[in-house]
Amino acid sequence: MYPDSKGYYGRYGGKFVPETLIPALQQIEKAYAKIQHDPEFNEELAYFMKNYVGRETPVYFAPALSKMAGKARIFLKREDLNHTGSHKINNTMGQALLAKRMGKERLIAETGAGQHGVATATAAAVLGLKCTVHMGSKDMERQSLNVFRMRILGAEVKEVKKGSQTLKDATNEAFRDYIQSFDYSHMVIGSVVGPHPYPMIVRNFQSIIGKELRAQFLEQEGRLPSHIVACVGGGSNAMGVFYPFLKDPVVLTGVEAGGMEIVDGKHCATLSEGSDGILHGAFSRLLQDENGQILDTHSVSAGLDYPGVGPEHAYLNEAKRVKYVHVNDKEAIEAFQKLSELEGIIPALESAHAVAYALKIGKELNAGDTVVINLSGRGDKDAEEVIRYLGGEKHGN
Repeated sequence: MYPDSKGYYGRYGGKFVPETLIPALQQIEKAYAKIQHDPEFNEELAYFMKNYVGRETPVYFAPALSKMAGKARIFLKREDLNHTGSHKINNTMGQALLAKRMGKERLIAETGAGQHGVATATAAAVLGLKCTVHMGSKDMERQSLNVFRMRILGAEVKEVKKGSQTLKDATNEAFRDYIQSFDYSHMVIGSVVGPHPYPMIVRNFQSIIGKELRAQFLEQEGRLPSHIVACVGGGSNAMGVFYPFLKDPVVLTGVEAGGMEIVDGKHCATLSEGSDGILHGAFSRLLQDENGQILDTHSVSAGLDYPGVGPEHAYLNEAKRVKYVHVNDKEAIEAFQKLSELEGIIPALESAHAVAYALKIGKELNAGDTVVINLSGRGDKDAEEVIRYLGGEKHGN
């Protein structure tokens, strides 16, 4: 399975970074290769996953959602039940333990929706590490609860006022910080993006989702699911649930943010509307103009508001192993409301994009079909954004 020795997934991936950063990436690659199959490291990680994070997360059959969708049965992989409220901590605990093995004393993170920032701050707190999180001004405003959570956990949150003031710009600043401090810091990239070995490391830590799902579904249903659906920004939750199923006859669908409409600056549908280029240290698909300048993006979901995507997703799209679609803001908000009302589960707006698509295809599927939605996070953080979107009206009263 990919990547190859140079960090490529087909023709996507690689290391496109300043020369000064190459030794740091080589150090990470060497350290990860050493711990990847180390029983002591994996035992320690498994301890935290079970006793601190709260894994394994359940697979829940959603009867009311299934009835509304059509004939297919819909299930939820409940990553929202992890400590800190999303899948992000699967990766941050792994990378924080790796950082300690490398003798680092400080973690650096970039964040959009704030969940990766919270998860990094949490891992730093429990392992006794310092933490700095870079976050765009726009995202800090719409994710104020997560900003408070990061700070109460002891992290320094640095506001990024440059550019679009969202995840792209926060990532730029995090890289600048890392270049200046890698002797004592480790950058915890939160998605399957960036230069090799980050996409591989994040995918491997997140693949616990798909490994659990495989075992759970076989036990509950006696077979594999027919469809798995997950939202895609950078793509870590999707890669985590897809990866263990890539060789199986399971339909895999990644759902990007269609934003307001498919017009430059108003969406984040990178795989369907983007082109090849280099962003944040890797060759992948991104949203850029004819001169190679990164376009502004928009999504009601801060965690999907990113102009690129992980190189492995770009490869899987080109290989046609995974289908990539997009859902707009309105559809995501409606799915947010429907799951909350029908099942008593308030999803993250990121996850609501996957729910919206599952509801779309549910009407086209047969009675024997099963759809698993990777519910990547809970929606507490998005309450104020949904209130703003709905014009301040209390829905359902």
